[in-house]
Amino acid sequence: MVGPERPQFVLFGSSIVQFSYRDGGWGAILADIYSRSADIVLRGYSGWNSRNALEVVHQVFPKDAAVQPSLVIVYFGGNDSVAPHPSGLGPHVPLSEYIENMRKIAIHLKSLSDKTRVIYLSPPPMNDDFFREWKIELVRTNENCRIYSEACINLCKEMGLKFVDLWTAIQKTDNWMNTSFTDGVHLSSEGSKVVAGETLKVLMEAEWEPSLHWMFLPAEFGDY
Repeated sequence: MVGPERPQFVLFGSSIVQFSYRDGGWGAILADIYSRSADIVLRGYSGWNSRNALEVVHQVFPKDAAVQPSLVIVYFGGNDSVAPHPSGLGPHVPLSEYIENMRKIAIHLKSLSDKTRVIYLSPPPMNDDFFREWKIELVRTNENCRIYSEACINLCKEMGLKFVDLWTAIQKTDNWMNTSFTDGVHLSSEGSKVVAGETLKVLMEAEWEPSLHWMFLPAEFGDY
């Protein structure tokens, strides 16, 4: 641990999080913006679903940690929404279980400290045709992404959680199907700009004390 102690923002999720530090990724964008005011910590696990996340959330976020995060940005759902595989294997999680897993994750995160804030990212859309060109055995569809995204948003509204509706936000951009993804699923730099921008919008609008938007956080050792 290096000092001085800064607010800690943790990105917790599947490949959308793990790959977010790649060139132009949304995690890298946030790390750049907060480079002198907060530490952006990556906890991304490619291929994971909400069931995997719930199994380790107490290890990733122990209640007895000396320092608790100021903000946790959570993304799971894209893998959960994959259609069930005939073998019974694969990342699919039934919708009702996904909702309860995400509920339990939120309850744990909110219990870490009175100052720990949580933002959920809903599953983004996808380009079905592009993804099918990869001839991957798993069945992903934009319609299933919509269903799991709506479930995530409804849970957030029920629990009073802040959220980013990625399924809607990305589809508002021009030519989104061809510019937002690297493979029909994972985000390109253009798709990542939407994630970062919408996240910053939530941080600006949130009536949190103290504010976690970069404009209101002090620069470490003052501005030059």
